[in-house]
Amino acid sequence: MSNPQVELHVTINVAETATQGVITIELDAVNAPKSTANFLSYVNSGFYSGTVFHRVIKNFMIQGGGMTADMKQKETQAPIENEAKNGLKNDKYTLAMARTGDPHSATAQFFINTVDNGFLNHTSPTAQGWGYAVFGKVVKGQDVVDAIKAVRTTRKGYHDDVPFDAVVIDKAVAL
Repeated sequence: MSNPQVELHVTINVAETATQGVITIELDAVNAPKSTANFLSYVNSGFYSGTVFHRVIKNFMIQGGGMTADMKQKETQAPIENEAKNGLKNDKYTLAMARTGDPHSATAQFFINTVDNGFLNHTSPTAQGWGYAVFGKVVKGQDVVDAIKAVRTTRKGYHDDVPFDAVVIDKAVAL
């Protein structure tokens, strides 16, 4: 199968209420083979179970896949090569690799664009131009993404834009 799919089963906690939802992502193994293989290795190992969407910025993106609810970063595999020059764009509901300032530092964390973020696209192989590698898109569960992007956020320790109540990835399943 050239375009595998993954389901993210999430629980959105708001005050005393917990809402379950599923986000189905279609990965682009043709244009982003390294990012797809990397993501699937984390999915298949169960790595994402119990991680949270730890960064939610309205009118930008929701980020998850590397932190536990107590904001502890999980141990990851080695970083992968940035595939941002693959022609895929950081459009609304696309999935991209999160990274540090080093263009080739992506490991397990990912984000879902909640608006078109053209400024994150690859423009040149420079520190400012590398961009963020898109490797999939949400094909079902856009309403779940929209619910996550609407949660109230706060500061926890050194982290800004953290959901006030945890948004937990209960499990990630390759279909």
